Amino acid sequence: MSYPGYPPSDGYPAFPGYPPTGQESVYPPAGQYTYPAGYPPAGGGTYPAAPPNAGFPGTGYPAPGGYPGAPQAGGMPPYPGGAGFGVPPAGPGFGGYPQPPAQNYAGGGPAQFPGFPGGQAPSPMPGPPAAMVQGTQGTIQAAPNFDAGRDAEILRKAMKGFGTDEQAIIDVVANRSNDQRQKIKAAFKTMYGKDLIKDLKSELSGNVEELILALFMPSTYYDAWSLRHAMKGAGTQESVLIEILCTRTNQEIRDIVNCYKSEFGRDIEQDIRADTSGHFERLLISMCQGNRDENQTVDYQKAQEDAQRLYQAGEGKLGTDESCFNMVLASRSFPQLKATVEAYSRIANRDLLSSIDREFSGNVERGLKTIVQCALNRPAFFAERLYHSMRGAGTDDSTLIRIVVTRSEIDLVQIKQMFTQMYQKTLATMIASDTSGDYRRLLLAIVGQ
Repeated sequence: MSYPGYPPSDGYPAFPGYPPTGQESVYPPAGQYTYPAGYPPAGGGTYPAAPPNAGFPGTGYPAPGGYPGAPQAGGMPPYPGGAGFGVPPAGPGFGGYPQPPAQNYAGGGPAQFPGFPGGQAPSPMPGPPAAMVQGTQGTIQAAPNFDAGRDAEILRKAMKGFGTDEQAIIDVVANRSNDQRQKIKAAFKTMYGKDLIKDLKSELSGNVEELILALFMPSTYYDAWSLRHAMKGAGTQESVLIEILCTRTNQEIRDIVNCYKSEFGRDIEQDIRADTSGHFERLLISMCQGNRDENQTVDYQKAQEDAQRLYQAGEGKLGTDESCFNMVLASRSFPQLKATVEAYSRIANRDLLSSIDREFSGNVERGLKTIVQCALNRPAFFAERLYHSMRGAGTDDSTLIRIVVTRSEIDLVQIKQMFTQMYQKTLATMIASDTSGDYRRLLLAIVGQ
């Protein structure tokens, strides 16, 4: 089965100025494209055929054992810092990294949040919200008539005295943007001389604590923190490295790299080199540069040339030229990559994801396929990750929390839609059956029904 939304059933949409005048015979008009004989391969398509009974019942979707691989079960590692997060030993607090309220794939400037732990918020960068530019939407919007002091008072009352009013806390944090949560955190310290994060950690426990603390982390810091803990200690959580480094915008990557250095006193490239190797290491180092072309104009001649180059580097030769795949997939814009994928299917009589599956293995295969999947259908990639986090015995709560939190103001609405399309059940239904208590209530409040 093809990757969700690709290829579109009604043909590829027309692009301005395409096909070039006089070359109509070379590029068939939109809606009249026909696949060459043998494509998609029978029973195949974007993903290799699933073994019998391995897929999700009744969906026809590829087996959940396919890409991306099921994350390892296990909760979040302990949060750094005794009095809250973002304070390295003998160092200052989180220094005011920009955190985009929505993802702008066109490279627009992200909004700023107030300095951590306090301070005034600088004026946001001009430009339309990325959700408008890209047609994506988060489930959490900035609350109207916001009053940080009032919210701080509600949280103080919820934690004061005997017991904790978890529902009051949920009602506040699930209905405020990340920028507003930073202001609540600052107002709380101003009003009561206490650290909100420290108070929350003393009142809460388990998964609901981890989820609330994640919601109060500035988004750039949360990504940097997740990467640090994916490489800290014995073993490496490669799926976390792929999920973050292969899906973020250039500006987000650069902010993450700077935050990682400032907050943890470490160079992320050095940590990646120490924890990974080979072609996977090179791919992640490429991603860390934050230098992907973000020009949204598609060059169809280049797409054709890149597709030919990729074919000759893989299916068209004995062995694989891994550096060619790295070069194309790490540097081209996502719209350009989508055109390259379409051109590749015409050249190879096979889609690019299937070729990567045949030519690569392990983490580099998963990383390359993540980039292609994001070029084709980003919400579908995250929907699949969410499904894997809850599939089978046990729940990978760290992945569930991370994706719900990081996409809640960007494209969680579209992720929910893709989840239903891919798995014939809603994301809320699966969350409700896999979680419990205040943790379930808070997740459902963020995701929505």
